[in-house]
Amino acid sequence: MSKLTRRDFIKSSMAAGAAVAIAAPFSRVRGANGDIRVAVVGTGGQGGGHMRYFHNCNGARLVAICDADRNHIERRAGAFKKEHGIDLKTYVDVRELLEDKSIDAITSATPNHWHSLVTIWACQAGKDVYIEKPVSHNVWEGRKMVEAARKYNRIVQTGTQKRSDLGLMEAYKYIKDGNLGAIKWSRGFCYKARYEGTNGIVNGTNGPSPVPEGVDYNLWCGPADMEPLRRKDLHYKWHWVWNTGNGDLGNQGIHEMDLARWALGDPNHLAPSVMSFGGRFRVNDAGETANTQVVYLGYRPAPLIFEVRGLPVAKGRRDMPNYRGTRVGMVIQCQDGYFVGGGGGGWTYDNSGKRLKQFKGQAGEGHHQNFIDAVRSRRVSDLNADIEKGHYSSALCHMGNVSYRLGKKMSVSEIRNSIDDDDVMDSFERMLEHLDANEVDLEKEPITMGPMLTMDPRTEMFVGEHSDMANMYIKRNYREPFVVPDKV
Repeated sequence: MSKLTRRDFIKSSMAAGAAVAIAAPFSRVRGANGDIRVAVVGTGGQGGGHMRYFHNCNGARLVAICDADRNHIERRAGAFKKEHGIDLKTYVDVRELLEDKSIDAITSATPNHWHSLVTIWACQAGKDVYIEKPVSHNVWEGRKMVEAARKYNRIVQTGTQKRSDLGLMEAYKYIKDGNLGAIKWSRGFCYKARYEGTNGIVNGTNGPSPVPEGVDYNLWCGPADMEPLRRKDLHYKWHWVWNTGNGDLGNQGIHEMDLARWALGDPNHLAPSVMSFGGRFRVNDAGETANTQVVYLGYRPAPLIFEVRGLPVAKGRRDMPNYRGTRVGMVIQCQDGYFVGGGGGGWTYDNSGKRLKQFKGQAGEGHHQNFIDAVRSRRVSDLNADIEKGHYSSALCHMGNVSYRLGKKMSVSEIRNSIDDDDVMDSFERMLEHLDANEVDLEKEPITMGPMLTMDPRTEMFVGEHSDMANMYIKRNYREPFVVPDKV
């Protein structure tokens, strides 16, 4: 095989043809006494956590970091040197990092719009990957990631760490064994206040704003449109802009979406139907995604219903409401009782609300070690959150957002008349109570009601009514040379 130079590699940006030339998969594993050499790509808040976690994993060693923001690189590398006495290799361009043959695996905590491409490129370069949630920015990207992992025999772990919670494993087995009877529905919740003074609100409505010094904005945007920055803060608040993020449904919510899907038996297909309603209320900012949202996913025989709430107050209170005691977690309603839990396990109850059995967990501690152990074993089955599981759960979030984005503003009475499911109506009525507590005037800020969409689980494309418009969101337009390839 001919050897590609760094210049050739970057020039091609790992386009499909060039990628094949460098992508002969290897199954090299470090010896029993050798460490897995890890690089962290994206060193903001979550990436800083990756640096700590993987440095402390048995059999792993942090050797390099990469970020389009040089300020992040300098701060993280300097702090690591001071604490551990180790000089890390540093990169601004991930393509240069992927050329480094001394790196065995990468972890990525980049913004969502980079997740798919960096994973595919890493697989093609013969490196294993720990990719943060959601694994993709749209449905199509997730499937390409699965294809790349399988084609190049890579170990790819999803950063839904609650999959490694032993209490949840035990609880789900308890439910699966029929101890509470048949599942009637699975609900996930992301009730997390987002308001001024926290990392929630996207500041600024009168852009463009200057890009911070030290940021290579071309690299930061990567596959996304290189739009002018219209907010004061570049980092984190990209979650609330469609070009780069997926709202809280794909931020915190993906964790609980994954738990709610797992509870249904981990179906290895997308939900056959989806509908969503909500809005971005009480925040006159540059954000676009919903801060209050309900998603119905028509799994059978039991549906999955997800609720997002980001408004902080209930008339003078700074705490959020809860559902059966949980704000960020899930509730699994069965015929003879229900389970309430999240990271750290949970409790089962009878239908009168009496506690039955506790399942103690550790909030997913050990998830990063699970990845390192699987890199050594070379067995995908050893992973607690293989990329395909991450794809299905992430895609459910994307499906909900597609319905919402196709929605129309409706009155409360119109929405009530359009809902024909008692459990969805329950979510809607409680959402109205929450909006009223936050003094939202629904005549001035109407709710957006999305259509019911039908998904073909085999093709992972929408079919039937509204499918032409819905499928426009299945895949994005990519900006050269940062293109997720059709053939990985």
